[in-house]
Amino acid sequence: MGAPRVRFAPSPTGFFHVGSARSSLFNWLFARQTGGSYVLRIEDTDTERNREEWVDGIVEAMAWLGLSSDERTYRQSEFAADHAEAASLLFDAGHLYACDCVRDQIDERMRGTGRTGYDGHCRDRGLAQSDSTVLRFAVPGAGETVVHDIIRGDVAFPNDAIEDFVVVKSNGGVLFALSNLVDDRAMEITHVIRGEEHLSNTPKQLLLAAALNAVEGRDIPAPAFAHLPLLVNEQRKKLSKRRDPVSVESYRDRGFLPEAMINFLALLGWSPKGDEEKVDRSVLVEQFRLEDVNNSPAYFDVAKLTHLNGEYIRALSTTDFIDACQPWLKPGSGAWSPADHAVPWPVERFDDAVFAAIAPLVQERVATIGEVTGMVDFLFTEGAPIDPAAFDKAIRSQPSSRPVLEGVLEATKTCAWDADALHDAVIAVGERNGLVLRKAQAPVRVAITGRTVGPPLFESMTILGRASVRERLESALRALD
Repeated sequence: MGAPRVRFAPSPTGFFHVGSARSSLFNWLFARQTGGSYVLRIEDTDTERNREEWVDGIVEAMAWLGLSSDERTYRQSEFAADHAEAASLLFDAGHLYACDCVRDQIDERMRGTGRTGYDGHCRDRGLAQSDSTVLRFAVPGAGETVVHDIIRGDVAFPNDAIEDFVVVKSNGGVLFALSNLVDDRAMEITHVIRGEEHLSNTPKQLLLAAALNAVEGRDIPAPAFAHLPLLVNEQRKKLSKRRDPVSVESYRDRGFLPEAMINFLALLGWSPKGDEEKVDRSVLVEQFRLEDVNNSPAYFDVAKLTHLNGEYIRALSTTDFIDACQPWLKPGSGAWSPADHAVPWPVERFDDAVFAAIAPLVQERVATIGEVTGMVDFLFTEGAPIDPAAFDKAIRSQPSSRPVLEGVLEATKTCAWDADALHDAVIAVGERNGLVLRKAQAPVRVAITGRTVGPPLFESMTILGRASVRERLESALRALD
């Protein structure tokens, strides 16, 4: 047998779901770990729901994650003729039959029987295929179909619990169970690694595969299957795009790093050796084994992802951190910008040297790159971008804020312009007013940066410059009046 060959086969019906990204990653890791091939196949035959921009989004998100296909991007529509030929062979051999039942008729016949699904009404009617019939697969009634799953072990499905399922729609469209099978056979896929929601489809595909082998006189082996655990939210409910943040693109646009996202996705159902959860991609490739994947639901913990992302940010060199920040500092200036992001300063006021000076201080305090803009905006706006709530809390409602601001304004006339001197000046002003440093610097921080939290105050003051600092202190005092 040759090297393993796996595929990631998403449908372009929306943004790139984190569950799809996890499936893509596990396929990629398996291929890298075994020396196999990893390919992308876009399942684009649902013309009513597919959109080309979703295809672009999938490809771009995969490239951002570093999971690009080893080969060209395949399209399921390329195999449409093969789908139709397989359906025709199965129909001619009696494995498929035409059915003109509508849902209301089926429900009426099933009422009171205690059963659900389809009752096989048309199996022996011998109807011809037409634009008013679908084609159903005649499921053998006896025995069971066993899915040999690398993660879950053998999963048996009694054949009498599988209804005669639709394979071809009335318009001739071949549905997932057969089209997916035909594609995998044509592309010589050896392992199918996908989400557990597809486990119930697998016995249908195995039955179709056995029927195709019989019709064609071949013995193409079924691929090895591995169905990944469900992703759940903090309520332990399946992740839903209606209530949960599930778009990979949204995490990218908020400033999560691709390596942090890869690391986090790898932990959803699997874990590396030891207690360390922050591990390089090379370690993931070396240690990953499909048989070690857990079959229990995996909690998509956004807080954990955010914490991990902060660790990755702090591990960057200053130069790499500055480079990573560029899309959020200069949106529209490069090949990519985060969606719906605008900076609060005029473009011409941004200064690369000033940002480079503050960058190491910001790097230690942000959990996502998207937070950087709000950390440094005070350096590039005409005045402090005052948060009214912060002003009221730290300045307007505090009787001591006026003498503190006046005292610091006076001290900054002549004090040395470095962080230590400014620190000592604010301490002295606070002591004269009976305040500890934390209390004394609170109104100063809001007056200068506009907010109650941010980079270290005294280093920020040195970067902003004496004239701007004094101007903002004066502005805050005027606002008090």
